[in-house]
Amino acid sequence: MQSDSLTVLLIGSGGREHALAYALTKSPLLKKLYAAPGNPGIGKLAELVPLKVTDHAAVIAFCKANGVGFVVVGPEAPLVAGLVDDLAAAGVASFGPSRFAAQLEGSKGFTKDICAAHDIPTAAYQRFTAEAPALAFIEKMGAPIVVKADGLAAGKGVTVAMTLAEAEQAVREIFSGRFGAGECVIEEFLEGEEASFFVLSDGKDVLPLTTAQDHKRVGDGDTGPNTGGMGAYSPAPCMTEALCAEALEKIVKPTVKAMATMGHPYKGVLYAGLILTKQGPKLIEYNARFGDPETQVLMLRLQSDLLELLMATANGTLKGKTAQWRKDPALTVVLAAKGYPGEVEKGNPINGLDQTFEKGVEVFHAGTALDGEFIVSNGGRVLNVTALGASVKDAQAKAYRAVDQIGWQGGFCRRDIGWRASGK
Repeated sequence: MQSDSLTVLLIGSGGREHALAYALTKSPLLKKLYAAPGNPGIGKLAELVPLKVTDHAAVIAFCKANGVGFVVVGPEAPLVAGLVDDLAAAGVASFGPSRFAAQLEGSKGFTKDICAAHDIPTAAYQRFTAEAPALAFIEKMGAPIVVKADGLAAGKGVTVAMTLAEAEQAVREIFSGRFGAGECVIEEFLEGEEASFFVLSDGKDVLPLTTAQDHKRVGDGDTGPNTGGMGAYSPAPCMTEALCAEALEKIVKPTVKAMATMGHPYKGVLYAGLILTKQGPKLIEYNARFGDPETQVLMLRLQSDLLELLMATANGTLKGKTAQWRKDPALTVVLAAKGYPGEVEKGNPINGLDQTFEKGVEVFHAGTALDGEFIVSNGGRVLNVTALGASVKDAQAKAYRAVDQIGWQGGFCRRDIGWRASGK
């Protein structure tokens, strides 16, 4: 197939995938974009396919029948389930790590053990497979302390416990099976500002992308429970060039080297969640895919051809590639359904999405659906209102102006996204 006529299948249905579709459609290499299952926003950029993503044979059959030359896997669950391995076995090229390599996100304990073996800076930790010893360890260590479910938990399996009672409750939740098989990692509490650092790795070479800062807690002033993310901005001013270089040399490159040494080269995007301590950057956790909602701000700033970069990552030709970014920062505000991150009501109508927003504003769909001709809410995080600005403060103002133009009675958002960089 000619490289200038590539048919691509994008896997996923969230705001991250809408942002990826937004960037992929700008590529001169793209002939046609399919998305499975997609959402109404993605449907304006790609042909939606009602594929069951967990049915790998069906995904492969679709690719073969429709001349799909490249698959971009957005979410973590299909990666951890080995979709990339199955596509490779069927001769279909794809972007994303193998099942084994995806354990960097799929198992907190796996990642912590790699850090310990390769002297990668991270919080001190212990792993537990039973509730009683975990509770005894917490009692011994005291609070504050961090409790993490070992497996995938959609961003909700981490508790930064400021009291023993909070920590004990988190342990009991994990071993009740709320997040699947009961296993947890308990870590020391680290002080410092958090930031996200993104790189591409083709298994040998690493291309640093850029930085972002997420807002994990549900309420203004970083209050309330952790979520999948209530907003983000990029770049993160706290991640200086020197800190990016340090994170690359001490954290990311040793991880990529370790995976290659284990016989499972890491090919894909590696998203390092960092905490900037007095001793330097330390790894909080890895994600084996683009962040959500960080992708939304990254794709607004990216000037390079995304498809070209993803293909180079997949086929081992990343060396010598560069990624160009707009200097202007971008900021995204998540509009979530009332009750999130707990139980939410779906099916509420959303108005005002067809209007023309001011220049530099994009609204990415996350948890939306069509009810006849109307857009309705269909999840916890529903929309990502994203803006480019001359400064974080400018991008923040533009994003919130757009938020206020959208009519949705069943939703809410934080009103302080970007506060660290904007001063408000």
